[in-house]
Amino acid sequence: MAAPPLQPSLFDQTDEIRLGPLTAVRRTPLGDGAWLDVLPGWLAGADELFELLADGVPWRAERRQMYEREVDVPRLLAYYREGDALPHPVLAEARDALSAHYAAELGEPFTTAGLCYYRDGHDSVAWHGDTHGRGSREDTMVAILSVGSPRDLVLRPRHGGGAAVRRALGHGDLVVMGGSCQRTWEHAVPKTARAVGPRISVQFRPHGVN
Repeated sequence: MAAPPLQPSLFDQTDEIRLGPLTAVRRTPLGDGAWLDVLPGWLAGADELFELLADGVPWRAERRQMYEREVDVPRLLAYYREGDALPHPVLAEARDALSAHYAAELGEPFTTAGLCYYRDGHDSVAWHGDTHGRGSREDTMVAILSVGSPRDLVLRPRHGGGAAVRRALGHGDLVVMGGSCQRTWEHAVPKTARAVGPRISVQFRPHGVN
């Protein structure tokens, strides 16, 4: 069955790809020193950028070991290391704008970009925190810019005892997970049986956070 097509946003009727100001970002404290910043529609022309990334990024399918068998990773991936040219100039602008806006709190720039392509509701990412690098022992930030159809990002306390937080992200929305979020909370993009269109997320991280 073919994936559902991207449904254009009714609120983003422009082909001009540009960023808005970050002054309207709103923070939600999550507890245990973790917080979540959200800015809907930070990027105008997000549907146009989605099409460019979907067609132009060298996506790769990966497999991983799960128990005694190897399975497909349920999304397509691309990764840009520090110093790599990003697949569209606005992504470099976004990285630099985020580095400037969060400089006082983060103390270092965002340097890498990981891209995930969720083709339909069958694609997902399981519960996890970005704790394979410095996020396992230090407060840090992960900023995610979403283009394409909205998908739910869900967060929950790592050790239970609190309510989950759910945000539907797409069409140029920005979310930033900060403080202790990668250590004390987990996040996921769950599968859904609903007919949803494709989405691409761009995750900006500082050096050594993955």
